Amino acid sequence: MTIGDKAPDLLGRNERGEEVRLSDFAGKKVVLYFYPKDNTSGCTAEACSLRDHYEELRSAGYEVVGVSADSEASHQKFIAKHALPFTLIADTEKVLAETFGAWGEKSMYGRKYMGMFRTTFIIGEDGTIEKIFAPKEIKTKIHGEQILNI
Repeated sequence: MTIGDKAPDLLGRNERGEEVRLSDFAGKKVVLYFYPKDNTSGCTAEACSLRDHYEELRSAGYEVVGVSADSEASHQKFIAKHALPFTLIADTEKVLAETFGAWGEKSMYGRKYMGMFRTTFIIGEDGTIEKIFAPKEIKTKIHGEQILNI
């Protein structure tokens, strides 16, 4: 997906097994952020930054939705442990991640593996992608501020 593309309405199922759609957030911009794994240091820092700026983001017209390949149960624990006020999509089949280009081959210490690319999409009220934060642009500890400053 690139800037100007129309995002799919169906995002997936959240931590409670409920279907989440872009149309659920009518009249708001959506911060759809993909992250590698619940309860890892960078992902926790990113989620907590978004949590700490959540009211400011909502006041600015945004709603936040996180996505990883973790299970609904893992998301429930992550939300409870860090008091996250937003929903998390359990994209266990990587359907949404593949649609957005946030799933693919990664490498660490010379080892190649498939994984989630830390990527954030700002989706406008009309469902089109307005901004993309690529993996190298995201600063996990201040990601909430990065979004507020666009």
